[in-house]
Amino acid sequence: MSGEDTVGRFRSREAVVGVIGLGYVGLPLCLAIAESGSRVIGFDIDPEKPALLAKGQSYIKHIEAKKIVSANQTGRFQATSDFSRLREADAILICVPTPLTSHLEPDLSFVESTAEVVSANLRKGQLIVLESTTFPGTTHEVLRPILEKGGLRAGVDFFLAFSPEREDPGNPDFSTTRIPKVIGADDPLAREMAVALYDGFIAKTVPVSSAATAEAVKITENIFRAVNIALVNELKVIYKKMGVDVWEVIEAAKTKPFGFMPFYPGPGLGGHCIPIDPFYLTWKAREFGIATRFIELAGEINSNMPGYVVSELAIALDRQQRKGLNGSRILVLGLAYKKNIDDIRESPSLVLIELLEARGATVDFYDPHVPVVPPTREHAKLANRKSVAFGPNINLYDAVLIATDHDDVDYAALVKWAPLIVDTRNACGRRGLTGGHIVSA
Repeated sequence: MSGEDTVGRFRSREAVVGVIGLGYVGLPLCLAIAESGSRVIGFDIDPEKPALLAKGQSYIKHIEAKKIVSANQTGRFQATSDFSRLREADAILICVPTPLTSHLEPDLSFVESTAEVVSANLRKGQLIVLESTTFPGTTHEVLRPILEKGGLRAGVDFFLAFSPEREDPGNPDFSTTRIPKVIGADDPLAREMAVALYDGFIAKTVPVSSAATAEAVKITENIFRAVNIALVNELKVIYKKMGVDVWEVIEAAKTKPFGFMPFYPGPGLGGHCIPIDPFYLTWKAREFGIATRFIELAGEINSNMPGYVVSELAIALDRQQRKGLNGSRILVLGLAYKKNIDDIRESPSLVLIELLEARGATVDFYDPHVPVVPPTREHAKLANRKSVAFGPNINLYDAVLIATDHDDVDYAALVKWAPLIVDTRNACGRRGLTGGHIVSA
């Protein structure tokens, strides 16, 4: 089948789309494709995920089971761990993790192993799209050589593009289909194919001149956020010394209708994008003899925030409870990296718990969205810990550290029960809750 034929199949919804990786990016993508009228096959190395999806069950809290049931009922959605079925797909979208090593260097092992599997099942006419966030050049320098191992050539026998994921888990205003999709490819036909594919289920596509440009777009978006969050985190520390409330400053500053965009401080960065992706560019820039001082400074500031919060908690305990951290009981409120979701990837709460325990504190956590800590690579010792109940017994803790400002928490009751609250998210202040035992950090 020629590339032109595939373009027609995308536009007529006759094509079959394969999505590799059924996590926070891949699963919403599958559901959007099925809802648009196209057939989609989801692939994952974890056989439990396809099994749950076949039963109409969701393993991601903010994705409702009824959406999976609806997709199943259309007959257009299937999930499997049988990667030989990749041959059935006209397009294959790769949505696998791109973490960092312990030395803050790109770990492309998931992309590379996935590319090997795709290469073994590649057929002529297929479109391969990488969605995983990475450094400029990955599609051409890493993915393409692996895919061409079997003798098929990109731009001739199969087609290659990059379209970065822009998921914001739990955001009710911007679902997968409503977020514009940047699409880059190194040849015009591959770009046309990718645009035709995404036009079928995305409100707006934004074609760019190359895969490297599309890769740079996504990494620029995340660096922009990382740098600006670092700025307000630094301002938070400065203004607190001056007796100025950084939250009040930001609220007033954002009334300016031009030249200012609000960003908010916190206990550290979480999620996949902001804490990790900027260092992909830092690593790649070294190849060109360039030091990314601005990016690295932002990373340093943001990564130091958990330590700053623990220090502020220790000071508050000393002043208000006449206690040290060693031997104190601390409740961390919120394990997810941001409010109203169950995603704990790179969550600063995990770091906070470990720092507090290293100082001799006894630490529990409460999170209405995370009943049990799942296994993680960096915080293996915290796996299987359970959330405590939310109730009057909170008064038995020496302090509550608000690390995530979930909306479905009774903050008024918390303020009543807790002898000391250290609030890193202004959760109490936003609700008009005040008191001498509430400390901003």
